Amino acid sequence: MKPLSETLTELGIAFTFPIIINDANGKRTYYEDSKGKWEKWEFDARGNLTYFEDRRGWAKWEYDSNDKQTYYEDSEGRKAGTPRSAKTCDGKVVEVDGIKYELKAL
Repeated sequence: MKPLSETLTELGIAFTFPIIINDANGKRTYYEDSKGKWEKWEFDARGNLTYFEDRRGWAKWEYDSNDKQTYYEDSEGRKAGTPRSAKTCDGKVVEVDGIKYELKAL
């Protein structure tokens, strides 16, 4: 991912530093300063951190229905637990009446 300031500059949109974006719940989802530092966060519906990225790399987390972390993975190849997609039919393709559908876990 490239910094948001690059995209804004390419589009000719004026901005000032720091660039701060919060979601509807007030959680910070993006931060960038004038020195080139940027960070991006994503959260699930329950407020758990599910993704983090900065210029050095990324990490992602998954949680069970009790908000207990069940999976971790990062851009350096570290992994812990079992990803949800391995436990479900998520991403599998089925064919019904000649039409193929890709399943998605909810």
